[in-house]
Amino acid sequence: MAIADETDHSGSEDGENYFVSMTDMMVGVLFIFIIMLMMFALDFRTKTEVQENAVDDARKMAHKLEELRGQVGAEITLLDEAQRVRREMLRDIESQLQAEGLNVRVDEANGVLRLTEDSVRFNPNEADLKFLALTNVSKIARVLERVLPRYSACRLQSNAPPCRASGAPSVETVFIEGHTDSDGPDAQNWLLSVQRAVNTYRHMMGEARALRMLRNQRGEEIVSVSGYAATRPIDAGSSREAWARNRRIDLRFVMEVDSRQRLGEILKLTEEMKKEIDRLTQASGSGR
Repeated sequence: MAIADETDHSGSEDGENYFVSMTDMMVGVLFIFIIMLMMFALDFRTKTEVQENAVDDARKMAHKLEELRGQVGAEITLLDEAQRVRREMLRDIESQLQAEGLNVRVDEANGVLRLTEDSVRFNPNEADLKFLALTNVSKIARVLERVLPRYSACRLQSNAPPCRASGAPSVETVFIEGHTDSDGPDAQNWLLSVQRAVNTYRHMMGEARALRMLRNQRGEEIVSVSGYAATRPIDAGSSREAWARNRRIDLRFVMEVDSRQRLGEILKLTEEMKKEIDRLTQASGSGR
């Protein structure tokens, strides 16, 4: 179980995700690379004296650029598919929880299922699940046990179907996130938020043991915990009602796609293009 601390997490709920995926970073870098390449090409065209071999190199580089654009487009399509699969999963979970009489809210953009104070309520300065909260967490665990296997990379049971096909979007992690209100010492709230998440995790695993059998593409358990103290309020007010809403549990669903091979191909292609640019730069300078 991964437990977040004060140095690891800060900022608003809507302003950040858990982490920036390697694929997202690659796509951003590649777009910058393509823009720089286009600027170079425009400058290259303005040269009146260009050697023939440099022109041939330019054509080759244009072909590689088109290939690169196609690969980046494929990565974006895969990311879009992962987002679509997550929305489908969240709506399925939401529908089943509502059928159980639980009031939940879904933030599709950030992949968060928010358990409102009507579903899981904590008393001030307490981390224990009591009365109705225990019953509701049991319902949540059983719904996750039904839904998550369809979106997980692997299951450990001997009678389980084979792992999902490589490259297919699947769940990387489901974080059980604990939150507090802004009242009380900050250090105490950090500990309290983690305790709330851990207690929720333990009760879920006791009610739905099959959840611990679910694995991501690296073979790790997908259900984990984190705590945020009062750093991610959903109600900025200072009333008792606002504090009650902020003493909550969120479930955050992080998706993964197997992009390692494609990213390796893109890196190789960008390196080849860099060499082409270096040659064109030298040819452009000698043609002046």
